[in-house]
Amino acid sequence: MGIEIGVVGPHDLVDDVAAICEEQPGVVAHRLDYDHESQAVGLVEARAGTVEAWLFTGVVPYTLAAEAGVLTRPATFVDYTGATLLQAMVRLLRDGHDVSRMSIDTVPSADVSTTLREAGVPTAGVRTLSYQSGVESTDVVEFHRRARRGARGTGVAVTCLRSAYEVLCAEMPAFRLVPSAYSVRVAVRQLMLHADNQAQEDAQVVLGLVELPGGDDGLSKEANALAGSVARYTGDTYLLVTTRGPVHDVTGGFTSLPMLRRLADRHEVVRVGFGLGRSSAEAETLARRALARARRLGDVAAVLSLRGEADVVLESAVPLASDKSAAGETRLPVLAQRVGISVATLERLIAVQQAAGTDPLTTREVATRLRVQQRTARRMLHRLELAGLAERTGSLLSGTSGRPLTAYRITL
Repeated sequence: MGIEIGVVGPHDLVDDVAAICEEQPGVVAHRLDYDHESQAVGLVEARAGTVEAWLFTGVVPYTLAAEAGVLTRPATFVDYTGATLLQAMVRLLRDGHDVSRMSIDTVPSADVSTTLREAGVPTAGVRTLSYQSGVESTDVVEFHRRARRGARGTGVAVTCLRSAYEVLCAEMPAFRLVPSAYSVRVAVRQLMLHADNQAQEDAQVVLGLVELPGGDDGLSKEANALAGSVARYTGDTYLLVTTRGPVHDVTGGFTSLPMLRRLADRHEVVRVGFGLGRSSAEAETLARRALARARRLGDVAAVLSLRGEADVVLESAVPLASDKSAAGETRLPVLAQRVGISVATLERLIAVQQAAGTDPLTTREVATRLRVQQRTARRMLHRLELAGLAERTGSLLSGTSGRPLTAYRITL
């Protein structure tokens, strides 16, 4: 499969990472380098229409772009794995540094501890700063300064940020952590698989049944916005034919349906049922199910039905997740209705999320904590993602020959 990948990162890493990407047949890598990670968002915005997928050289620029909402194509980042840490430790030891007294940023604390313990290195004198949203280069620099000034001061600062390294190396022994070739190859393969799956999903058939008494001349214009066509189905119901990609884009990732609001301004009754299937027959069956549920919701409602008994409420006369109770908390029954997951299960997911803090959760971790099968956890997390209540943050190797584990950040 041929694919054009935008490689985003500091100028001293982009060429090496892009070269590894181009080892894969059919891959064309566009080198998009910056002087400071804050420039990553602008680079993505400027080249959004010229690449099919994004590969970031680290989690920091990826997170900045994801939070800015500029990632409209499949995207991932090169993870700094245990192999990367071990390579760094060998070089530090060769240069005479004590690897049991160092400060490390960005890499998750659990990964650092596990890698060091497996290598037989004491961890009592090691200080870590796991990356979290909102952490800036200045925060990273100050972390290393505090670690060096501490009662058991560290001897060397290991940083993943080029901008931080440029400051630290003038003040103390500092080492720049860069991704291993193995980590890059893993990320590229995962990205290509994601992009291929996305292309297949975007081509899936979507049929929409629009119940609109009296009709509306503007319905054809709405269909054009969805790159589709419209025809009368039966009576006051119209058939809208399109594919997954345009619907996903127009609905903001299956979270709302502006078309319904515009039609509702002119009609008292507007109900829409979308069915997303692998064939026209399957899509029509799902569209009928979606329209039936929209009717139960009220006079103005839109529902998207997918395979596997998953329904997503796009719009409803019943207030959705943006509404707050008097206590300021989101009403779980409304969310449960929207994503098709019981209130009890949502409460358990919230508890799992709170226990994890800001760390992402893999499908295996969710399955273990909820005591359900992994495929059930994948289905629940996928529904939350469709409803804008969870986001994918990357993939981790499962440690077996099976599929990589997808990591999610739940935002209930």
